[in-house]
Amino acid sequence: MKIAVIGCGAIGGYVAARLALAGETVTCIVRGANLEAVRREGVTLIMSDGARHIARNVVATDDCASVGPQELVILAVKAHQLEAVASLVPQLFGADTVVVTMQNGIPYWYFHRHGGDLAGSVVRSVDPHGRISELIPPARVIGCVVYPAAELLAPGVVRHIEGERFPVGELDGGCSERVQRVSQCLMRAGFKSPVLEDIRAEIWLKLWGNLTFNPISALTRSTLADICQYSATRELAAAMMSEAQTIAEKLGIVFRMGLDKRIAGAEKVGKHKTSMLQDVEAGRAPELEALVGSVVELGRLTHTHTPHINAVYGLTHLLARAMAQARA
Repeated sequence: MKIAVIGCGAIGGYVAARLALAGETVTCIVRGANLEAVRREGVTLIMSDGARHIARNVVATDDCASVGPQELVILAVKAHQLEAVASLVPQLFGADTVVVTMQNGIPYWYFHRHGGDLAGSVVRSVDPHGRISELIPPARVIGCVVYPAAELLAPGVVRHIEGERFPVGELDGGCSERVQRVSQCLMRAGFKSPVLEDIRAEIWLKLWGNLTFNPISALTRSTLADICQYSATRELAAAMMSEAQTIAEKLGIVFRMGLDKRIAGAEKVGKHKTSMLQDVEAGRAPELEALVGSVVELGRLTHTHTPHINAVYGLTHLLARAMAQARA
């Protein structure tokens, strides 16, 4: 397939490298030091077992117009970066181009074909002006949940930590030809990519952990194992997850595992730094709105009391504000 991957950070680089190594035609839309590194050396992928692979056949550019229509566009930037790149994406569209969103948290398209009173609503936390939905129509989107953990060690160099699951699904729960084609493409690259009937339920299952462990880790500079093994932060995480579960269930979501098992799964990952902690340590803006602000917003929309989520959101928002002031 002709595939454009927008962003070549930890997850974007990991996906682009695996797809290119599997023989797909991959172009990375990237800027800065990553652009020069990938043009010069390709994408270097260091697997969790130490194996080193170099995908030299990845094309890198910062000019979408030069790439032409793609069969598949993978959005691999973080949610708070989507609005800035959204205007570029239509230049990659052909008549049947499919877009796979690989952002954590509540996606901008969440209420598209959702049903119920909130159907068609815009999640303002992640799409404040409705601009993303306008430029990247949800009708083109295949939902995806990102389970692998990876780190960008240097421009063009990605270390895979663990995981290989990228479940996908149509927003209406159907099993279309296009979602099967995307699933098969990802599986050819060695990923586990089942087609799910309810991609939103899987989004909530992942978000259940991201909503809690990401901001707590950023505030405390602690790893997943540290948070889960210290009683005060474990209890805080459980309280936040309980509030989120109430919101999700009001939106028709059924969780396929219990809260304690979800925390145990995070603990099992070990001394891993969450993506938000990595961003804070690197001085980058944390991915706050999609992971936490959106849940606060959905809490308001569903009339759900969320004191623990609100408190952690407020503290992390202040941290992000202080970081922005320091950068300025």
